[in-house]
Amino acid sequence: MSGFQPMNPCDMSDASYRDAIFSTPLDRVARFSFDERVVSCFPDMIRRSVPGYGQILAMLGPLARRHLRHGGHVYDLGCSLGASGLALAGQLPPAAFRYTGVDLSPAMVERARETLATESPDHDLTVIEGDIRVLDYAPSGMILLNFTLQFLAPEDRDAVIARLYEALEPGGVLVLSEKIKAADEQENAWLVERYHDFKRANGYSDLEISQKRTALENVLVPDTLDAHKERLARAGFSRSLVWFQYLNFASLIAFKED
Repeated sequence: MSGFQPMNPCDMSDASYRDAIFSTPLDRVARFSFDERVVSCFPDMIRRSVPGYGQILAMLGPLARRHLRHGGHVYDLGCSLGASGLALAGQLPPAAFRYTGVDLSPAMVERARETLATESPDHDLTVIEGDIRVLDYAPSGMILLNFTLQFLAPEDRDAVIARLYEALEPGGVLVLSEKIKAADEQENAWLVERYHDFKRANGYSDLEISQKRTALENVLVPDTLDAHKERLARAGFSRSLVWFQYLNFASLIAFKED
């Protein structure tokens, strides 16, 4: 991992920004949503909940240098607070790329715009509110879909990936990062148990783990790696491979032929 660390819009020394949403017993656990509460603690939440997130961000610059033409356009779909844009801006000069982040949450979009304008004012970084299922895509050389597809209804996923393939320029790449499930039930159970160990090691209690799992039920629906690869192939991608995996979290890169 490079020395670059994505800029954090929250001061983690302030306990109000620590993820404590599920730290007290709830009579009824509501469905998870990216509301103001989540936005306020999102950097801490994702750091402690997504294995390898920092490593994936740190590799976006090298991937862009290898696969994105100079000055090319990058989409970041489900951009949350714009960490991928900041990661690219931290490693590439302003003229190297143009970035458009897209998120459905108004609270995320507002905070992302503020953060990107403050931290990387010299780069061409734009954030828009939109639904990636119906967005009118501009031609792009690189599309980032990090931990976003898993929140879409399974029946919508093929169409989204097909639209992204069409939006990519020849020679372009799609970076797809997702929570995954193993096809083998016993293997999947082991991975889930070790993931919970990861969360415990990062300070989450068993109560928090249990309540968040309930909140995410039928909201975050993971696919197997084979399902992802088959979907990419159906969309037209000539080749895809897993370039990173940490427990039941993985990142794939898919290539559109020149």
